Amino acid sequence: MRNLLNTLFVLSEDVYLSLEGENVVVLRESETVGRFPLHTLEGILCFSYKGASPALMGACAERGILLSFYSPQGRFLCQTTGTAQGNVLLRREQFRCADSPLACRDLANGFLTGKLYNARWVLERATRDHALRVDAARLKSASIALSGALRTLPAQPDTDSLRGVEGAAAQQYFAVFDELILQNKHDFFFRSRSRRPPLDRVNALLSFVYTLLANECGAALRGCGLDPYVGYLHTDRPGRASLALDLMEELRPVLGDRFALSLINSRQISPKQFDLRENGAVYLNDDGRKAVLAGWQAKKRETLTHPFLGEKLYWGLLPYVQALLLARYLRGDLDAYPPFLWK
Repeated sequence: MRNLLNTLFVLSEDVYLSLEGENVVVLRESETVGRFPLHTLEGILCFSYKGASPALMGACAERGILLSFYSPQGRFLCQTTGTAQGNVLLRREQFRCADSPLACRDLANGFLTGKLYNARWVLERATRDHALRVDAARLKSASIALSGALRTLPAQPDTDSLRGVEGAAAQQYFAVFDELILQNKHDFFFRSRSRRPPLDRVNALLSFVYTLLANECGAALRGCGLDPYVGYLHTDRPGRASLALDLMEELRPVLGDRFALSLINSRQISPKQFDLRENGAVYLNDDGRKAVLAGWQAKKRETLTHPFLGEKLYWGLLPYVQALLLARYLRGDLDAYPPFLWK
């Protein structure tokens, strides 16, 4: 269990939540393993199979405490609401900002600041850790280009201009992405980003990992009371979770790209785990998807220190923490949205 931003994260799969007086009690079998006063909580995110007692659900609904349930793998299931949905004010502010070009620009600037900063440090880390195995000069040149793009973001007048800066920076980043592949380069190579369909194994892997990350971000936003379909950087489109795509931008390099590269470089994924279609498309097969999902769950259990909060947490909680920080900004509790900046 972790209490971050007045939100209780229940990560153990085998515990049950109940109400005792004015406290949330966490039980494993008949043993009490945690106790948290209700008045200190704004939300509870429960990743346990066993769930919570009706009494606790009712108490949370009465007090406006958002109680959200997820599968242990992070899939959003449901959340409790009372007769009045307290998050309506939060969602109204989310929608109001989405209709404001200035608010969209400010939030998009935050998401892209995190993305370009993290992409730059992915290249810097590779240069430092594998100086004898990569073309350090190429990586350094791309890093300098990303740093320059990062400095121009605050001066952009609107989201279209921000997208233009990000697009040019992404070309610089992906131009050297193949340098980050250190093993089995005959079968795992990267020339350019291809999506629909992916045309090589690395693009197939990236697309699948990005889908996992987008699902995590969408689940995190729902749990915080935000609508994942109303975004700021990505425009509204039927069926597209625009805010989930916004939130994942800053996490792509560090939680998406580095994870995919680690699977290749540690040989956790093999060429045989991909299917090559007649039209040139490449997709993970069943064995490949199983290997990626197993690695993804292991990655989510690794820890880091959050640069803004100064707290240790699991990588798997990062989308949920960033969603909470976004909700706090929209409610007016923070002066600006703090993107995740990894180093």
